[in-house]
Amino acid sequence: MIEIRKSDERGHAKHGWLDSRHTFSFADYYDPKHAGFHSLRVINEDRVAPEMGFSTHPHRDMEIITYVISGALRHRDSMGNTAVMRSGDVQRISAGTGIEHSEVNDSTSEPVHFLQIWIIPDHKSAKPAYAEKSFANVKSGALHLITSKSGRAGSIPINQDADLYFARLEKGQAVEHAIRAKRHTWVQVIRGELDVNGNRVYGGDALATSGEESLSVKALDAAEFLLFDLNS
Repeated sequence: MIEIRKSDERGHAKHGWLDSRHTFSFADYYDPKHAGFHSLRVINEDRVAPEMGFSTHPHRDMEIITYVISGALRHRDSMGNTAVMRSGDVQRISAGTGIEHSEVNDSTSEPVHFLQIWIIPDHKSAKPAYAEKSFANVKSGALHLITSKSGRAGSIPINQDADLYFARLEKGQAVEHAIRAKRHTWVQVIRGELDVNGNRVYGGDALATSGEESLSVKALDAAEFLLFDLNS
């Protein structure tokens, strides 16, 4: 099974300071056909105006991953972590028993553009945890493991059997990904143009698979994407 989720078919919320596209049902956007994909619950593509953002708010029992596409995002949380994340930076918060945090555009003049991802954990009431890693300078033409259940190969551990990869491809470059039995994949195109198993997708688009044995991803133009390999 291969399904494509087109960028312009996503939910859209515009609040002046915030322009957000919702891949799955979120807040006031509800679509029973797009309420999540296995343990993947939220992919929001957010653009936030200068000096604006999300004031302190709570989360619990969710694995929250943020990938900054451009600009600068300032983070503060109740665990004592502070950071200014820039293009290529990835943050993981395991909310567990409960955390509070804020996310604000750190620039006085430029918008910040980022993806916020929620993955449902495999158990509740985990100890809250924080991690951050930069993928700004990784080599092109390869899949780079961001998260995994075990934290293998230097990846960030999360409370779910969900491998998340990042790749940057120059035009003509390609990568292959073998899919183990009974697993599911989701390719989220950050920017550019890709051919994924014979299907053309563009920035903001996504492609989901179940029952496939492998993924073949080729850049038809310079591109970046995330690849989720999900057990459940």
